[in-house]
Amino acid sequence: MDVTNETMSRTDLRRPLVDPTVDTEKRPPLDVGLESVLMESSLSYRRRIYLGACIELKLLSRLALPAILIYLVNSGMSVSTRIFAGHVGGQELAAVSLGNSCFNLVYGLMLGMGSAVETLCGQAYGAHRYDMLGIYLQRATIVLALVGLPMTILYTFSYPILILLGEPKTVSYMGSMYIAGLIPQIFAYAVNFTAQKFLQAQSVVSPSAYISAVALLLQISLTWVAVYVMNMGLMGIAYVLTISWWVIVGAQSFYIAVSPRFRHTWTGLSWTSFHGLWSFFKLSAGSAVMICLEMWYSQILVLLAGLLKDPTRSLDSLSICMSISALSFMVSVGFNAAASVRTSNELGAGNPKSALFSTWMATFVSFVISVAEALAVIWSRDYVSYIFTSDVHVAEAVSELCPFLAVTIILNGIQPVLSGVAVGCGWQTYVAYVNVGCYYIVGIPVGCILGFTFNYQAKGIWTGMIGGTLMQTLILLYVTYRTAWDKEVEKAKKRLDMWDEKKEPRQN
Repeated sequence: MDVTNETMSRTDLRRPLVDPTVDTEKRPPLDVGLESVLMESSLSYRRRIYLGACIELKLLSRLALPAILIYLVNSGMSVSTRIFAGHVGGQELAAVSLGNSCFNLVYGLMLGMGSAVETLCGQAYGAHRYDMLGIYLQRATIVLALVGLPMTILYTFSYPILILLGEPKTVSYMGSMYIAGLIPQIFAYAVNFTAQKFLQAQSVVSPSAYISAVALLLQISLTWVAVYVMNMGLMGIAYVLTISWWVIVGAQSFYIAVSPRFRHTWTGLSWTSFHGLWSFFKLSAGSAVMICLEMWYSQILVLLAGLLKDPTRSLDSLSICMSISALSFMVSVGFNAAASVRTSNELGAGNPKSALFSTWMATFVSFVISVAEALAVIWSRDYVSYIFTSDVHVAEAVSELCPFLAVTIILNGIQPVLSGVAVGCGWQTYVAYVNVGCYYIVGIPVGCILGFTFNYQAKGIWTGMIGGTLMQTLILLYVTYRTAWDKEVEKAKKRLDMWDEKKEPRQN
């Protein structure tokens, strides 16, 4: 890493690198000491790396750990519905599983589109254009709510759609009723994901984690009452899940509105948020495609397994492996959020060296954790399946797939973090194209050829999928390595200036 400022004194290490025209009395705190450390010429290279790593690890842990908890809790809400439905009846469990799988379309769509808020709010916060964060929050909520309208039509007519897809009539009917009870949840997603990214951009993550944890406990309690006390069955499970998501939305909105820490970033409702909706939609559409393609990739692996010679054994073993992979993936998703926030903040603040350092630090930490997880999977390969099943044949199949699972876990320790960097830089559309090529032009076709033509079965399908993920990871590593971070700082400034041209107010 080059030393570009040979005259900086040790006193400058404590001087924040911010716009001197911004009143420090009105500026929210932002830790920007990393750039000063990395540019301090009086320190040796190893000393700068050490001090920078200490600073960055503190910032990453403060962001990643609560984010991991949030995603684990959100997954737990979905899992709890399956548990309660399974105790109601077998068809109810099938209906809930089917309904939740269908609803993943909206979840991925809204989560992906909400990621655009990370890019804009993160860069605006780093650049100290605080009033713009509230505008972005409102604009994103409007766009996501408008996108949710056609989704309500899709889920209103879910019964004939499920029948058309070949699902059994009874399960399709019960699943469509369950989905109907979740329709208000679409608009809860629209508000929740934008508010969540608004908070993350300001390194405020813990409150969302606490709110999500309380909502999970509330959901479990109310679902128990609805099922065992009020005998509401399947619809009670759906209603409580929807109410729980709106509790999260209400608590987050109330916190943003009343907390004094957001007095500069949230100044109330504004008509300005209706400007530039189409431009925001185009940016968020790239995020949505990027996230959805990644979420569907693993689902296709399970669908293909149902076409193998022994579908029951293949599906059971792959489902267990996918459950383990999904659990480890939550850790990487937490670092994805942290990397996105750190990268966008530093680019907005005009700190290219800090953006570069944050990128590789987050990737390295996530990679080390994923290697530890992979080693744990290999060590427990003969026993881990008994957590899910007592079937010896399935346990043997899981043991055979564990080396593939370990490789997947390691790749998932790198790829999501680099995707978070892409979100922080605003590369969503580019990454969406990379995902299409690597996943759907290379990974899936190669997996089908190995699995069916060469008769490697589940191992062949998974090998092809790993090949697609490996190709995507290598491309993202190369693109990140070749990135000119000074130019990314300029792009971030131009992106923010573009929104200023739409006459967004700025604080003096």
